[in-house]
Amino acid sequence: MPDTAHNPSPGAVDALRIDAPHRELLDQVLDKWTLSILNELCERPCRFNDLRRAIPQVTQKSLTATLRRLERNGVVERVVISTRPLAVEYRITLLGKTLRPPVDTLLAWADEHLPAIERARAAFDDAADATI
Repeated sequence: MPDTAHNPSPGAVDALRIDAPHRELLDQVLDKWTLSILNELCERPCRFNDLRRAIPQVTQKSLTATLRRLERNGVVERVVISTRPLAVEYRITLLGKTLRPPVDTLLAWADEHLPAIERARAAFDDAADATI
């Protein structure tokens, strides 16, 4: 596949750009746990243990790492609540809320094309089984 990030074809409109910063950000935003975390935080701010209960499959280590990446990217903010004892709450930022439309678009695409993808997977698996 040609590298359109640096050498778009002449006259190309809106050439696809996937260079290192894009790839890194997309890897972080579309990783295994991010969408589940953002789904919870879109509903309401949550404490760490609230997120753990809402997403029981995520490990403490993975949840911590994902929240830190999201905070570093400005998608989530960590708010210290001055209660006794101190509490920490995670909230989606205005920037984080802008992810909703593209994620909804991806989910709509998946809903529309999932039957065809499942057929392609089955055909691939059947062909692979036939060669064994």
